[in-house]
Amino acid sequence: MMGRRRVVVTGIGAITPIGTTRDALWEGIRRERSAVGPLTRFDSSPFRSHIAAEVPDFVPTDHLETKRARRLDRFGQFSVVAARMALEDAELDVALEDRERVGSMMGTALGGIGYAEEQLGRYLAHGLSAVDPALALAVFGGASSCNIAIEFGVSGPNSTNAMSCASGTIAIGDAFRQIRDDYADVMICGGAEAPLAPLCFGSFAIIRAMSTRNDDPSRSSRPFDKDRDGFVMGEGASVLVLEEYERAVSRGARIYAEIQGYGVTNDAHHMTAPRPDGSQAARAIRHALRDAHLAPHEIGYVNAHGSSTPLNDPTETLAIKQVFADHAYAMPVSGTKGYYGHALGASGAIEAAICALSLTHEWLPPTINLSAPDAACDLDYVPSTGRAARVDVVLSNSFGFGGINAALVMSRVA
Repeated sequence: MMGRRRVVVTGIGAITPIGTTRDALWEGIRRERSAVGPLTRFDSSPFRSHIAAEVPDFVPTDHLETKRARRLDRFGQFSVVAARMALEDAELDVALEDRERVGSMMGTALGGIGYAEEQLGRYLAHGLSAVDPALALAVFGGASSCNIAIEFGVSGPNSTNAMSCASGTIAIGDAFRQIRDDYADVMICGGAEAPLAPLCFGSFAIIRAMSTRNDDPSRSSRPFDKDRDGFVMGEGASVLVLEEYERAVSRGARIYAEIQGYGVTNDAHHMTAPRPDGSQAARAIRHALRDAHLAPHEIGYVNAHGSSTPLNDPTETLAIKQVFADHAYAMPVSGTKGYYGHALGASGAIEAAICALSLTHEWLPPTINLSAPDAACDLDYVPSTGRAARVDVVLSNSFGFGGINAALVMSRVA
């Protein structure tokens, strides 16, 4: 523990299908209703799935100057605006900080590929002269953290990872380490995703990963339920401001939670299917607990990856049982993707924000749409209705294509 610095969450920015801004995200969670509906962005008739979780209320020019908004695609806009919201929530003016000690780390599965699709259509129809000159600057994943750095003039540690559906969690975990190990004092971190475009959507439809409950969209994402049939694609962003604890206290910052530990492993098994024995997912959780210097019984709640896919949910349940043994049955576990679908690389960051807010508000979100649990999913998943509860330590899991497993431990600050 010598030399290890404490890291806390002091700001939350959110752009999600259930609400934009920190307060709207939490209000959406408390409503206990799904935002999944018919896909409206393009004609989905060629595909088996016709549903998605769209952000309905995001107007870029409400948050950015018109010229700046035009230079960013939806992915870039989500990134910069969520970061701005987080900094405003933290009441942190980076112009007054040592900006070499302020950095940005983000995660995304697909980056600006949705915008690239749109521009490809223009190229095929009208030639190169019709293509946005900013395309090369928008399509790569690093546009997320780099645009944040440019927007706020921060030159500390900077990266964007592309580790599929664990990207947002990994970004927060890596940012946590930057502050803990004294490479930065403040990190702007999270995930952003804007994948609702025909080729992106279709690529997941081809591998039959998404739900086809087209006649009942609001009940289509149903983690741990025996009738689940795949995930529902979503979009959005969540950004957290992390700070070194002493400086946060000294400036009178509101502290939502402390980041205690982080773990990441790989299944080394398959690009789309989780390792059946759950052993590497369990090892990521154990790494996070060891990093936090906590025993399994000290975890009071788990926000599960809970993707609503046939393979992931029982495998995650198995991994939780391996780590927590008998405590697994006494500990509330919920999957919140039933609310807002699966925003791929942004999901882990959205769920980290929900965990921080759950600690603050002393209320655990439910697993909505869970009416008949799978026999292999036999834990306390807080079905249908949330639960008032004061817990001190929470775990957030994220798992992604390629066998990536990531876990964060967060706690209340005494």
